Amino acid sequence: MTAFAQVTAVARLRSLPMLAPVVAALAIIVVAVAPDPYLHTTVARMLPLALLAVSVAVVTGHAGLPTLGQVAPYAAGAYLTARLALAGIDLAVVHLLCAAVVGAVTAGLAGAVLVRYRGTVFLMLSLAVAELTAITAGQWRAVSGGTDGLAGIPAPRLSPGLPPLLGDRTVLLYTAGIAITTIAVAGWLLRGDRRMLLTAARANENRARASGHPVYAYLWMVHTAAGGLAGIAGALLIHTHRWITPADVGFGVAALVLLAVVIGGARSLGGASAGALIVLVVRDVVAVEVPGHAPLLLGALFVIGVYALPDGLAALPARLRRRHRRPAGPQAAASPTAATSARSTS
Repeated sequence: MTAFAQVTAVARLRSLPMLAPVVAALAIIVVAVAPDPYLHTTVARMLPLALLAVSVAVVTGHAGLPTLGQVAPYAAGAYLTARLALAGIDLAVVHLLCAAVVGAVTAGLAGAVLVRYRGTVFLMLSLAVAELTAITAGQWRAVSGGTDGLAGIPAPRLSPGLPPLLGDRTVLLYTAGIAITTIAVAGWLLRGDRRMLLTAARANENRARASGHPVYAYLWMVHTAAGGLAGIAGALLIHTHRWITPADVGFGVAALVLLAVVIGGARSLGGASAGALIVLVVRDVVAVEVPGHAPLLLGALFVIGVYALPDGLAALPARLRRRHRRPAGPQAAASPTAATSARSTS
């Protein structure tokens, strides 16, 4: 019976990553059915940051490298998408593919230097990357439009024969479909042996390297792939907002997304995306009732999250299960003791 319970528990754990996209899809359908266009627009504009939070969770939680620098591939994907749209190339699939490639290239170039470092040094270097991204976006007027940004960006099309995506509900369903599919693919790629290798490298890098594993190559590939996710998030930013300014890719966004990852759970892609939605709701909805106090509310949310849920929202079900089973602990503890006494007596 014990073996059966263990197998059942493992099966449940393995089914959670597969269940999360289904739950997210059902939630989006519920929102899309609602007759409120403002709700559709609000949720659609939250999803790019949710996908960016997943990119940060891949680097921070799975590779063990706390980062603020994912705004660099995010900005690269966003500005490339904006420039393609303004040039008359309005196919959504072209935008997404180009944004993923430029995001991966940007993260790969930065990662070639960054992944050589660990801990606080990596975090500070990624902070420098975030600041350089904001400065570049503000000064490279030929690409970014400077501090005025880019506006009037044409809406994308799913195919040449279809009308552009302009309806609030249509944009929501499109953005949600891309975001959920991308997160599901990322979760699938981080399962099995790949997840075990990253866990081994994160837990004891020296032992993993001594066992013959190219840890640097592993971390660089993860950093590069996460840049592709951030690039897709940048493309969705343009598709949902249809404008962009340097403030959309600055340090404030980087800090906000890292806060979301801490609250949601760094090792859970679904938790990171949920944390991003919670942070945005607090900033853009709850803070409206107390103008000027959004930073205070976010700080309080961070403190509460760290102390109440040190492993993030994703660890809440496991903590509740442990608390539910706690009363059976003394009886379970007494059983091995009795068995040990019986063996010693015999």
